[in-house]
Amino acid sequence: MNETIWVIDDDSDLRESITEILMDNGFNVSSFETAEGALQGFKSQTPSLAIVDNMMPGMGGMAFIPILKKEHPNVKVIMITAFSTVENAVTAMKSGADDYLAKPFKRNDLLVTVQRSLEELKFEQQPSGPGMDDALACLSNQIRRQILTTLSIKGRMKFMDITRHLKISDHTKVNFHLKNLKTNNLVAHDREKFYKLTPQGEKMVDCLSVLSKQIPN
Repeated sequence: MNETIWVIDDDSDLRESITEILMDNGFNVSSFETAEGALQGFKSQTPSLAIVDNMMPGMGGMAFIPILKKEHPNVKVIMITAFSTVENAVTAMKSGADDYLAKPFKRNDLLVTVQRSLEELKFEQQPSGPGMDDALACLSNQIRRQILTTLSIKGRMKFMDITRHLKISDHTKVNFHLKNLKTNNLVAHDREKFYKLTPQGEKMVDCLSVLSKQIPN
């Protein structure tokens, strides 16, 4: 494992705790107390993933992430937020974050989110063939892939059945990604509050099957 992760947080205890957990799991980690310091660090190194606190003295996460993404669009970003709501998630994603962690979070929550983001990066770096670009863009997120695959197998499901099947305790994340899939016309929501794949969603599941065979273990 040679992925480099940056931890950017003014809270020294949290920053050191995250750094220790990641290093214990084989990651190369650099930490920064401020977003300004991290921007200077990008002049000499580019990480695979940056974990960024939303609220920091000086430049906060919401201001930092668009600058980072403009210069280094392939770097994955996890935003640390104080509250887990759909509105906060949408705001974080609009700023350029790929995922988020709501305080307080557990060690396993951190590791699962990091692994998911790195998997997305690996997925996006796969060479695409004709007609694959849209599939890559829509399916790069693991939770969205899981939702599509689950609906493909189950046919139609209610929201809570989906969250239980995926074993995701943060319902906000499932709700957010379902909204994303609906916006992209991959799933539909009927009057009985059941979710199901659209014809476009079924095509995307077929693309997922093809793409998964291209990704080495």
